[in-house]
Amino acid sequence: MVLINPLDKNAVKNKLGLVLPPLNLMYLAAALERASFSVKIIDDDLQGLGAEKVAGIIEKLDPLIVGITATTATIKTSLEYLGAVKRLLPDVLTVIGGPHPTFLPERTLSDSDALDVVVVGEGEATIVDLAEKYERRGAPSLRDVAGISYREGGSIRTNRPRPLIEDLDDLPFPARHLVPFRDYETSEQEAGGMITSRGCVYPCRYCSSSLIMGKKFRFRSAENVVDEVEELVDRYGLHDIAFLDDTFMLHRPRAGEISREIRERGIDVSFVTSSRVDMVRRSLLEDLRSAGMSTVYYGVESGCQRILNLMEKGITLKQAEDAVKAAKDVGIDVVTSFILGYPGEKPSEMDRTIDFSIKLDPDYSQYSILTPFPGTPIYHELRKRNLLDEDWDKYTVIQPVIKYEKLGLSRETVMRKLVKAYIRFYSRPSYLLKHGYMIGVFLKTLYRTYIEPKIPFRSKK
Repeated sequence: MVLINPLDKNAVKNKLGLVLPPLNLMYLAAALERASFSVKIIDDDLQGLGAEKVAGIIEKLDPLIVGITATTATIKTSLEYLGAVKRLLPDVLTVIGGPHPTFLPERTLSDSDALDVVVVGEGEATIVDLAEKYERRGAPSLRDVAGISYREGGSIRTNRPRPLIEDLDDLPFPARHLVPFRDYETSEQEAGGMITSRGCVYPCRYCSSSLIMGKKFRFRSAENVVDEVEELVDRYGLHDIAFLDDTFMLHRPRAGEISREIRERGIDVSFVTSSRVDMVRRSLLEDLRSAGMSTVYYGVESGCQRILNLMEKGITLKQAEDAVKAAKDVGIDVVTSFILGYPGEKPSEMDRTIDFSIKLDPDYSQYSILTPFPGTPIYHELRKRNLLDEDWDKYTVIQPVIKYEKLGLSRETVMRKLVKAYIRFYSRPSYLLKHGYMIGVFLKTLYRTYIEPKIPFRSKK
């Protein structure tokens, strides 16, 4: 089986615009390998070969199944890859997964005749079940695979949903050996990404996490998590790790157990975690700091309580201030994120968010434009009101896709606020005195975000 990570043509991939190893595909590959399947990962976001060249490579491999992942911003590109593969290998089974096709499976199938199957939601158990049944019985077996939508003749069918994986400790560690780990243009910290829990119990209207991974918080045991930390350190030589969970500190006792397990094993590691601001306790931060925690990521999202309430974020500005202060007091770097342009937000309220982000004075701050991804409550609301531009290529979180003019704003206003936020935060003399190296990072990020995408025929390099 071949799994493809498509070229992401969008400038913003993460906080610095860097290419990261495809953790989702490495999880799928590990599950397939454990089931005795031969798997190859082609990470074209790293190689930049393009759909036709990747299809040529796959033609020589002649696999039974080709899978690809897709976000909303990459869905068109992903379907182009499958189209190129299908032209060379018309009998291959093509499969797609990821957040976008999960929420729009039938629409995704309708958009491309080259696509055969959509995996809906969590993929490890589904992809193994699909591969085993298809290998034995061919196309008729698709009817028996839970958690997919697929094409059958001229019709599109959706099978029963697959239950979420209850025991996350049973999942094999990601198949990192299938990617050229040292070739990624990234820090060790980001290359060493891990996911230790799935699911979210909170109802934020702009977020689809709880809808993909469930509203129940499922988590790996501390021992299992630290076993993977050891693998990253001993096998891959990584001593900087990012725990990529949505809410790592939601289960505080488990977070404490992980820190104790790292200390007891004497592992030399530095790590990043995330937390809601209302889940932070200074004692827990101190405990994690003693085990190597260097940075915490807070999704604050707004500096206006009215907008936080509209988002159904469930936090207060005071909690955000207290959480940032607690982290600073124990010597942990802070990253905060903010969303501008929430429906109903006024320009003055966006300015209050920018002012609040500066008042918090974190070490780094991220800003984005509200992007109603398919599946989120705000997407359904705005689509019903005909307030969305559904050109998926624009769903990059730095381009407005809401028809703001119908809400009394303009897209240009929201774009200007985004640029203003970055310039005001990162150009402060007091900030640059403490973070001088960020001058280059700031200029590079501006270039990648606002200048490079407008350069025609730019090379991947």
